[in-house]
Amino acid sequence: MKINDKILLGHGSGGRLTQNLIKNTLLKKLNNPILKALSDSALINYKERVAFTTDSFVVSPLFFPGADIGKLAVCGTINDLVVMGAVPEYLSLSLIIEEGLDYKVLERVVDSIAISAKSSRVKIVTGDTKVVEKGAADKIFINTSGIGRVIKDRDLAIKNIQPQDKIIITGNIAEHGLSVLAKRKELDLGFNIKSDCNALNSLLIPLLKKSRAIKFMRDPTRGGLATTLNEIAEASGLGIIINEKDIPLSSKVRVACELLGIDPLYVANEGKAVIIVEKKGAEEILSSLKKHPLGRRAKIIGGIVKKPKKMVVLKTILGTERIVDMLSSEPLPRIC
Repeated sequence: MKINDKILLGHGSGGRLTQNLIKNTLLKKLNNPILKALSDSALINYKERVAFTTDSFVVSPLFFPGADIGKLAVCGTINDLVVMGAVPEYLSLSLIIEEGLDYKVLERVVDSIAISAKSSRVKIVTGDTKVVEKGAADKIFINTSGIGRVIKDRDLAIKNIQPQDKIIITGNIAEHGLSVLAKRKELDLGFNIKSDCNALNSLLIPLLKKSRAIKFMRDPTRGGLATTLNEIAEASGLGIIINEKDIPLSSKVRVACELLGIDPLYVANEGKAVIIVEKKGAEEILSSLKKHPLGRRAKIIGGIVKKPKKMVVLKTILGTERIVDMLSSEPLPRIC
């Protein structure tokens, strides 16, 4: 076995092995003029209002149908910027690697990061690498931070939400969480459910620039749609009513959730957005979303009401109503 077949503690020491890893793997695959300087911080010129976010990714397994930890890190950070009305431009990348990881696994992850960043038109401009002892991590953890310029005169905030506003979800829910769960547990459900992991800037940024009807957005990741809606209701002091029949859910996901005893409302998504819009502009927004590949399954699923305050109510297919609470913990851990 050659020394470079495995990640060693020395790869995180700052010495020659670290430099080889940076130059031969990271810089080679992610190269751009800012990153090439290999400075302690990236110098970025800006005068406009900017959004800055950071996130860490510890998903297990590293690879699952539809995506992997590398794509997830890029897309997840991009989406956190986009839902704030910012155009993503620059990302940082920090890798915490467990000693003994196959070098080919690292290269596969970095390849995915490079492809996702390039297709989303963002640059990886700074980062860090650490190697920890075997058993101190689970193969590889990733931290990313992102910066984007906020679209001029756009203020997407909870305070903008009013009764009669409509709620849109941009596509089918619960695909990411089930994809990860099935791969982790090696469940042969026979449904081939793939993660919805995607960057949403190409879907949402043009819409934000075009329409003033959008008041607020959020990506329903951990805790799923139910948790996101509860957060919105709590923060706004208003109520939310959603219609079960209008929530986009594939037949495969519905059956899988029934078999596993999981409520799809609480399953994570990584390529969807919840959008709160003015009632009069909702249909126009929906029509625009449906013209994009990532928005073809978009639906208006409900609206904002005065009462019951700070609660989410689901109108079921059977004609009954039930309160959708926020769970105290994540039903599917390690999904991002």
